[in-house]
Amino acid sequence: MVHRYVCPMRWGDMDAQAHVNNAAFVDYLQEARVDYLLSGPPTMHQLLDTGVLVVQHQIEYLRPVRFHDRGLAIDLWVDSVGGSRFQIGYEVRDGDEVAIRARTTGAPYDLAGGGLRRLTTAERTIFAAGREDSHQPLPDLPKQAWSAGGHDYPLQIRWSDLDSYGHANNVKYYDYIQEARVALMAQALRWLERDSPSADDVWVVVRQDLDYRRPLDFRVAPYRVNTVVTAIGNRSIRLAASIDDPATGAVYAQARTILVGQQPLTDDQRAALSRLAPR
Repeated sequence: MVHRYVCPMRWGDMDAQAHVNNAAFVDYLQEARVDYLLSGPPTMHQLLDTGVLVVQHQIEYLRPVRFHDRGLAIDLWVDSVGGSRFQIGYEVRDGDEVAIRARTTGAPYDLAGGGLRRLTTAERTIFAAGREDSHQPLPDLPKQAWSAGGHDYPLQIRWSDLDSYGHANNVKYYDYIQEARVALMAQALRWLERDSPSADDVWVVVRQDLDYRRPLDFRVAPYRVNTVVTAIGNRSIRLAASIDDPATGAVYAQARTILVGQQPLTDDQRAALSRLAPR
């Protein structure tokens, strides 16, 4: 009932802090998910060919992972299955330690017809056979509504971001949210400036949920990532972000992120971050 996939790491998966970047783990989850589908009966192969959309990711980062050549063991199971959606659970293990806990909600998509569809009886039967009820669910992060405020980041989709379905791959959204977050931190905390007292601060993502609203297509005109600071703790920050079209207001994805730093936030840092609150 639990499917195991050993995922190799790449040297380029590391970030400036010499740990595997938080966004790289979403790629690892995708590799495990595809391996699970391709290891199943032909019905699962056809599901991957005809179209599967990721509706939501929930990822809890428990410990940093450094590069090594042993690979990460990813245990995967089916959390739940409904009429038109299914949820996959994961534990990513670095040796004997669980480094990541995650959930992915997926939905079948009719590439030929251009719309979501319901699971077939055969698909539901196979997913139901893979259900595993012994794992603790991840609680949802509270969703945030806002109409103004925060930090705007122009998002340019790269041609190489597209997947086999012709849309920006679900993994890339974590990169987009990260780029906007770094730009916000650079503006608010002068994080990238050598003479800044915040230049050596280390921030780690401990949780990030992302809801996918609609596919992102390649285009020359940039999209926008608007990020707001929703809560400030002693040494933690909560953010909410929205990927949208600045011309039409159409929303493509929304994310909630929790960051934790090594040092308590100063009064100046709190004041700067407070100015990026939602309105």
